[in-house]
Amino acid sequence: MSDILKTYMNRNVPRYTSYPTAPHFSKDFDATAYASWLHDLPPKDAISLYLHVPFCRQLCWYCGCNMKLAKRDEPIAQYARTLVQEVGLVAGHLPDRMKVSHLHWGGGTPTALVPDDLERAMQAVHQHFTVTPDAELAIESDPRTLSAEMIARIGKLGFTRASFGVQEFDPKVQKAINRIQPPDMVRRSVDGLREAGVSGINFDLIYGLPHQTVGTLLETIDLCLEMEPDRIALFGYAHVPWMARKQRLIDEAALPGPAERLLQSKAAAKALTDAGYMAIGLDHFARPSDSMALAAKTGTLRRNFQGYTTDLADTMLGLGATSIGRTPSGYVQNLSETGAWARAVESAALPVGKGVAFSMDDKLRGRVIEMIMCAGHVDLDQAGANIGAAANWYHPHIPELDQMQADGLIVRDGSRISVTDKGAPVIRVIASVFDSYLTGQPQKHAIAV
Repeated sequence: MSDILKTYMNRNVPRYTSYPTAPHFSKDFDATAYASWLHDLPPKDAISLYLHVPFCRQLCWYCGCNMKLAKRDEPIAQYARTLVQEVGLVAGHLPDRMKVSHLHWGGGTPTALVPDDLERAMQAVHQHFTVTPDAELAIESDPRTLSAEMIARIGKLGFTRASFGVQEFDPKVQKAINRIQPPDMVRRSVDGLREAGVSGINFDLIYGLPHQTVGTLLETIDLCLEMEPDRIALFGYAHVPWMARKQRLIDEAALPGPAERLLQSKAAAKALTDAGYMAIGLDHFARPSDSMALAAKTGTLRRNFQGYTTDLADTMLGLGATSIGRTPSGYVQNLSETGAWARAVESAALPVGKGVAFSMDDKLRGRVIEMIMCAGHVDLDQAGANIGAAANWYHPHIPELDQMQADGLIVRDGSRISVTDKGAPVIRVIASVFDSYLTGQPQKHAIAV
């Protein structure tokens, strides 16, 4: 690996699942603004829903999510009751009964709910929204705690996709991250869901974990391929113990360095493409017949807080504590503390914790960053024209881009920028050139690879 690439790899930049990114949301955001955004949505447009469950039954040390370890059922049950209330509360601010084309349960662990509570929440969705016949209904699951009863209920409720955090199957690595799940445990869950009618299966894998090697990661991939997932996300472990305190339980001395991380990433990507998966964007792989692969081929791939997605809706409503939603006017994040969130909902107040309204510049830069992250190329003039920006909105000689071209990371042809194969591993760094919020700000993000 060249010294040039090492320099880029060690930069701390966002994952760009939003722009502006979450650290730039304001606590001074007024919930009445969100209410007006909801009221002004085009009533005939399809929207998507994200429902967040911040509870887990077991603690994973690598996790950077805002979650709570649940030892008892009652706090989760109470949370589920409040979530049902929030579905109705938010729907009441909309201009009409709206269509839902995508629905995603995330966390935490959504399957920490008992089956009846999951069903009651889905009934509330159907009560207040029209779920389209071809809607994608997805849920994240933990095979360590996924019961046969929950599998059956997920199938009954019409879910079309389930995601599993496989991460790594090597026993030593699993012990180091406190996530023990042998391959047979995952296989039983996958087989059960398919038998219940859930046709789409996603796996998440992580490289850069403690004690992980290229060899252990490739063995994990071989085991995953036997289960034939439709999509695989390959993430670099983001070690941010200053933000995620549970990561302090990980032995930093056992973490692979930047060079080893890059080798793991490249070896895993080659193994997946050799197996017939299509590489998509920064870190996703899909079977050529999968809807995500088709979206990448047709240029309709998008990126949101679930990562790469086929969801074309301009609005995603976030429900549950700490969930983030997006409207054409801006981003909104719910209160993260479950007690405060519940008190707001129970008093019929939108439980807004933070938010940010889009400026014209935000919309433009956000679209440019998304194009780079999703397609690997962007025409800056065209992007500006599409949003009504001035033709000279960017300087033709941005020093960072000039240097990246000299280093072989991109090719520039007039206003068009294309990421090269050499630049692909650091595509987040390339996208960050257009992030006006990074200038002069403390670097609190994970390293680029």
